[in-house]
Amino acid sequence: MSDEPVRDPETGRVLRYGWTTGACATAAAKAAYQALLTGAFPDPVTITLPQGQTPSFALARTERGGGWAEAGIVKDAGDDPDVTHQALIVARVSHGPAGSGVTFRAGPGVGTVTMPGLPLPPGEPAINPAPRAMMRAAMAEVAAAQGGAGDVVIEISVPNGAALAARTWNGRLGIVGGLSILGTTGIVVPFSCSAWIHSIHRGIDVARANGYRHVAACVGNTSEKMVQARYGLPETALLDMGDFVGGMLKYLRRHPVPQLTIAGGFAKLSKLAAGHLDLHSGRSQVDRDGLAAMLDDLGAERSLVERAKSANTALEILTLAQAAGLNLADRVAQAARDVAVAELRGAPVEVELLLSDRQGNPVGRAATSGFEVPGVA
Repeated sequence: MSDEPVRDPETGRVLRYGWTTGACATAAAKAAYQALLTGAFPDPVTITLPQGQTPSFALARTERGGGWAEAGIVKDAGDDPDVTHQALIVARVSHGPAGSGVTFRAGPGVGTVTMPGLPLPPGEPAINPAPRAMMRAAMAEVAAAQGGAGDVVIEISVPNGAALAARTWNGRLGIVGGLSILGTTGIVVPFSCSAWIHSIHRGIDVARANGYRHVAACVGNTSEKMVQARYGLPETALLDMGDFVGGMLKYLRRHPVPQLTIAGGFAKLSKLAAGHLDLHSGRSQVDRDGLAAMLDDLGAERSLVERAKSANTALEILTLAQAAGLNLADRVAQAARDVAVAELRGAPVEVELLLSDRQGNPVGRAATSGFEVPGVA
């Protein structure tokens, strides 16, 4: 576990770290395999994470049958707003054919990969490479200690996982039937929203693997509907970016797609225009002085500029600008476009910014000179 405290971005309270689904699945599988070989479940069960930490997990379920053993662990995501917090992660371990090594299966509530572009080929259980490596190491450890061969089938299941998966990106990524088993370090850092950022990356990978030349990164449902009405992109070309514009742009820098639309509300994208790459309200604020300066550049009267500096919200500033016939939204879109292009650092990506009001009506646009609307391959 990291020694660095993480604080709530709004209250300053020190937050608890948690464990990934991959760490919980590894611990459950290790306990189940030991019970398969010895008849006894270790409780708690201790595993070794990729960076050397050795956490212990209490078992919430244990069961044995003919040639198999099963253990379950309730995931504790700490203080992270994780959709799988308190989910039961279950591993059933059974003997495999001699020389087969470790084989993975998706049980109820765990998805199956159906599209190219992910770290696993279509047809494989959605158990990511890092958790697989952790489980293989745990199986080898138990086999060495208990005289087993290490040839096992591990089936991971998550009761209610299909319902939980409906709140994730899995459907757009071509993962059907349930959740993905994730995690590279085994540790959930509070408010890092690593699962969300991971989904953005995988969304880009899927779009590239399917030959899409135009993707849209949207702040939320309202801006996504605006983009769909404008371009009719397939779901798999839509990136649920949320507040993480920086994480999205940094990944596109290394894995470019020819055409990128960034879409969001005026207030959120005014933060990007001011240079913020994290749009969360606890980590960036609307720059009223910056918006007032843009109004000044557009020829606004001094009284309007001063009102903008003390406005309650970005929407109030936009309304004032519109009433004065000043196209502030386009100016904000231009500034946001320039920040995005700078973050891409020369990657071959043409960029468009689309700004909406709260009702989802387009209010501002800017694009690089080479931006077209090519659709998909």
